[in-house]
Amino acid sequence: MSLLDSRLRASVVLAGFIVGIVACASGQRSIAATPPSAPPQTATVATDVPNLYEAQRQVDEYIRSGRYDKDVAKVIVAARAWLEERAKTAVKPAIVLDIDETSLSNWPAYRINGWGRVVNGGCDLQQGPCGLRAWQALGQSQAIPATLALARRARELGVAVFFISARPPNLRQSTERNLREQGYEWTDLILLPVGAHFASAVDFKAPERRKITEQGYTIILSLGDQESDLKGGYAERTFKLPNPVYYLP
Repeated sequence: MSLLDSRLRASVVLAGFIVGIVACASGQRSIAATPPSAPPQTATVATDVPNLYEAQRQVDEYIRSGRYDKDVAKVIVAARAWLEERAKTAVKPAIVLDIDETSLSNWPAYRINGWGRVVNGGCDLQQGPCGLRAWQALGQSQAIPATLALARRARELGVAVFFISARPPNLRQSTERNLREQGYEWTDLILLPVGAHFASAVDFKAPERRKITEQGYTIILSLGDQESDLKGGYAERTFKLPNPVYYLP
């Protein structure tokens, strides 16, 4: 029996007892409700699910310990090896980079929110909360060093660098300034179109990669922190960075 069924049966029994009491008090005959043949089951909590505090602690420790940076570096090493090999032979080679948690880090905003994803509202980095859009508008995100090195090496090899990000178009100026101040150079920066909404990042990013290939580019690699950054084709190889904080469809 499910917990819901148990609660419904318990409610029926309790209602029956109340009806009986009221009927007796008024001098009317009542038929007592029959109690369930078996006691309701007790709901249990899975022991392998950490509580919120423990999950926050684990994420914080993973990032602060440097293990996150090491895992990022491992992925970039593989991406760079492919870049070095393919840049020599590809026709009009290009790479596509996501921005948030791929090229720039937003960890200060997430940390003050207890590693929760708060998108809207102002940003108070002292006491929280910090809305992600307000934080991005400040243009204070730091470059992820391994990705920056990859992008710079691509430029040295004559490989075009494209950014495709689901940031809204009103953040273009602050995004360009932030990327430029952190040392990035690019061929094009593609953000969400005005008023556009997509059920998945795949629906936005895959067609944008297709448009790049229609310009004659060969996208030799695509780099992102979400599977939805990478699915949909139009890249020879994809490289997925770790993201212990959030998932986007």
